[in-house]
Amino acid sequence: MYNKRETMTHFITNIQKNWPEINSHFNPELVKIHRLQEYLQQDIANVLVEYKLQQADFSVLAALRRSGKPYCLTPTELIQSMLFSSGGLTKVLHRISTKGFIERLDNPQDRRSKWVQLTPAGKVLVEKIMPEIQQLEASHNALTPAEKQQLNELLNKMLLNWETPTRAE
Repeated sequence: MYNKRETMTHFITNIQKNWPEINSHFNPELVKIHRLQEYLQQDIANVLVEYKLQQADFSVLAALRRSGKPYCLTPTELIQSMLFSSGGLTKVLHRISTKGFIERLDNPQDRRSKWVQLTPAGKVLVEKIMPEIQQLEASHNALTPAEKQQLNELLNKMLLNWETPTRAE
């Protein structure tokens, strides 16, 4: 299920022991976040393979479902709201449109672009997959409710550095 990886404890110990010149600026918490993200993505990929979907496909479907009725976004809005980035959104949209999970609608405000709308079949699919992913994630979560709240507060604090617009923007 998971690739055999060096444990984080061993990884960090080796940095401290064998690369002391970077140790003073080393952020083990960020490396651990990267590792957790890899595990979470692998869990999602394992669920999606059963549905013959890629992570970018699911990210589009979930973003559309999350947008609320009528589950329709422009391609720009879609890219901004996707959890997983997609290097080739047009290719992803074509793939899931062919499967009947989205449809492309004319954009009355801009003839050069089309809206992307979740179909009823796409809505059913994403609503079937999401609980499976949540159940899998919950099975790996060893935190108490208080620890989850604390972790969320700390992660929000870290995310502010990237997600808060600067005055220059």
